[in-house]
Amino acid sequence: LNFKISCELSEKDRGRRHYTKFSCMFGSSFGRCFKAAKPHLLISTSSKNTNIITLSSRNQRVSFRVSAVSYKEFAESALEETRKRVLLEPSPLQERYSSMTGHDGKTQLQILALKFPKIRLLRSMAIENETMQVFDFAANFFTSANMNIVVLDLNPLHQLTDHTNYRDKYYKNIMSIYHKYAEIFPWGGKLTGESIKFFSPLVMWTRFSSSQEKHNALFSAFLEYYQVWLEMTIQVKEEMEPSQVRANREAQHKYLTWRAQKDPGHALLRKLLGEAKAKALLREFLFNGVDELGTKTFIDYFPEYETEGGTVSDKRSIIGKSFETRPWDSNGQFIG
Repeated sequence: LNFKISCELSEKDRGRRHYTKFSCMFGSSFGRCFKAAKPHLLISTSSKNTNIITLSSRNQRVSFRVSAVSYKEFAESALEETRKRVLLEPSPLQERYSSMTGHDGKTQLQILALKFPKIRLLRSMAIENETMQVFDFAANFFTSANMNIVVLDLNPLHQLTDHTNYRDKYYKNIMSIYHKYAEIFPWGGKLTGESIKFFSPLVMWTRFSSSQEKHNALFSAFLEYYQVWLEMTIQVKEEMEPSQVRANREAQHKYLTWRAQKDPGHALLRKLLGEAKAKALLREFLFNGVDELGTKTFIDYFPEYETEGGTVSDKRSIIGKSFETRPWDSNGQFIG
């Protein structure tokens, strides 16, 4: 499953800044984990400190104990940090997408859409049912009965292998944030070449079994990453060079175009909401701006995906290369 959350530029300022989008996405392992957690649910109960989920496979019953993770606390803490510095206002998208229920009558989708002068959309989405939790707010967390999958990053606007000055300006001095959590949250496995180009050297991509210690560390990492992004956003100076403004704007639109077309989360949303609502949620909310920030098509940006019939290939990876270990060294230099 593949979601990505972005804090994007305001209508007035979008494209005019060098600063990063604080955003993250899951690789295909998320989808595999969801499928593994889904079948044969018998009962789900909760207490003050833990959730107990019992799964049945044929004649065998297995109980998993999952630390009670309050993703609501994650969101509230981030918003509290934001409100200390800026005045938040509801986005027009809030009323339209505030809350939805899946076709199963059990899965809840809770959505938050806010804005402030430098950011046209600060958004989050939480999906929850008896077998899983998905939380998108400047990071992606997935929790099932026995597995957590996390991607946390300060994603670059431009590819850092090509824009070394950009990398040095925004990442060189904050690599210590990643190193602080590298041991407790090691690299989570293969990521495709297409995914890697949207990540920074600070990316925390990891998988782990639930424990209170891990979740406490995850909360600290999330808040620290968010605070750094927020401070960068507030202090950033407006880009005035017209050519750079256009380049920044196109880089954002290219990312949104990729995600709207290739996000594997589409399959889950389609199952929960139907094709029409899922597509609207992707293009109007999750990747808002894909229809407004530019006119280039997916094939314009990614011609290698064009089929003989002129359509977009359904393949997730054309590049073919996967990265089983971190493709950056300790200084943030790409070595993949």
